[in-house]
Amino acid sequence: MAVKLRIEELLEKHGRTLYWLAKESGVDYNGLWRFKTGKAHGIRFNALEGICKALECSPGDLLVIEDAKPESKKKSKSKV
Repeated sequence: MAVKLRIEELLEKHGRTLYWLAKESGVDYNGLWRFKTGKAHGIRFNALEGICKALECSPGDLLVIEDAKPESKKKSKSKV
């Protein structure tokens, strides 16, 4: 399982851009881009708070848990 940020969906709902969110939240654009693309490994509480205030949402609206990609089944080589 992986925790994802629903930034893109919430921005579309509000008709806003990532640049707008950077200005309103105080979080730099590059950090927001990493959150949006899933390349970030963590988020600080002050960034989470700024994003939630700007998008008028709660952390529960922003954070979701997604199932990880199903692992491919590898055939085991049997020794004969």
